[in-house]
Amino acid sequence: MSEYIMRKYRQTLQLGLIKVVQELFPEEKLKIPYSILDGVYCEFSGSLVSPREVKQIESNLKTWVEQNSPLELLGKDGNSYKYKLGNTVLRTIYPALNNTSTIGNFNLIDFPPGFILHFEDDSNGSSQFVLPEKLSATYTETQRWLENLNLDEVKDVNSFIQEGRSLELISIAEALQEKKIADIADRIFRERKTVRIVLISGPSSSGKTTFAQRLATQLRVNGLKPVPLSLDNYFVNRENTPRDASGQLDYEALEALDLALLNEQMEELIQGKTVETPIFDFLTGKRALDGQCLCLDTDDVLVVEGIHALNPRLLTTIDRNYFFKIYISSLFQLNIDAYNRVPTTEARLIRRIIRDDKFRGFTPERTLTQWASVRRGENTNVFKYQEEADVMFNSSLIYELNALRSYAEPLLTKIPVESPHRDTISRLLNLLSFFEPLDTDKIPFNSILREFLGGSLYTQD
Repeated sequence: MSEYIMRKYRQTLQLGLIKVVQELFPEEKLKIPYSILDGVYCEFSGSLVSPREVKQIESNLKTWVEQNSPLELLGKDGNSYKYKLGNTVLRTIYPALNNTSTIGNFNLIDFPPGFILHFEDDSNGSSQFVLPEKLSATYTETQRWLENLNLDEVKDVNSFIQEGRSLELISIAEALQEKKIADIADRIFRERKTVRIVLISGPSSSGKTTFAQRLATQLRVNGLKPVPLSLDNYFVNRENTPRDASGQLDYEALEALDLALLNEQMEELIQGKTVETPIFDFLTGKRALDGQCLCLDTDDVLVVEGIHALNPRLLTTIDRNYFFKIYISSLFQLNIDAYNRVPTTEARLIRRIIRDDKFRGFTPERTLTQWASVRRGENTNVFKYQEEADVMFNSSLIYELNALRSYAEPLLTKIPVESPHRDTISRLLNLLSFFEPLDTDKIPFNSILREFLGGSLYTQD
């Protein structure tokens, strides 16, 4: 299923959910605050949704789908679509399907105080749904921060900018992140007698590079000495790289790494031995003859970043107590309104389009073409292991889509009209139109956003 069709499918189900809840519980106000794995978290404002009520909502929603309920599009009003369902008119930021005939499997999962509308897709052979307790806690923490600051929706952030308070907005957002990074460093310090290896993983465009550098700074403040190590240097020689189903070299497969050597050297480092870690030459596809000598002193902690860092099959011969695992993702949480959320995937895609154009010489169209493959890799190698983390870090910033708008819009609008990605381009441009542009000159040089805009302390422009 294409990303465009998937968005319409999910939007349709959410419209049906809103209609069903209004009919069943007219006194309640439904809120869809954030996406969570292959679904969206939903709740009633101010009250608990009971398991019995969740089953009733699911039953009525499935009946609505089975009846092949038509959706009447009244038209587009500015950057919103207007749909009529019975006597109710609803606004959405994404278009929906004309009817429910093509909607496949889905279910509702009790997840107090609300529930999850889970968009099941059997085509990818996904395993049984695992309740994302830690991910939900991270969302809840961010939501609590936003409520404390009276920043509930996009219009609240836009008001800061319109009132000339952009610097205040930026300072608040960056301070929140710095506090969280310092808290993580403090926890590692408290567990320093056991923790020898910090493992960092997250999906594309999460800001892992900047996060790792800022965490290293906070670790140094605490008296620890972070030692970086790249998993990329443990690639097997190119001729030994596994291939995917289409016969292409699969560099994202766990087996593309020399796991035996990695485990052996990690054990020796923990024991205080000196090892010669490999250096992989990406031009030749082979390891260089000379590696890098590495040894961990008492106050040293190894910092390892990579997509497989949380995979329990990465380091199987080492006691789990030696690891401190961190999952980082951009969990954008400001919503347009109670019903219309900003998908975190869209925010990451906008980050990547800008970064690829600025630093990698990739056109926006090339980035969009590769995105489906990137997403498949994330589903296979990243998302399924996020609950393995000791802590999660939300790298999104409340002002980021305001800041990214002036960079992304020119890139998206110059893509040819005949591009096969026109639906995605229109969707992203429509999303960006909700955000008041923000002057980026005041964004700090150590901000995670600088990894994508340029001017970062930690990356080369």
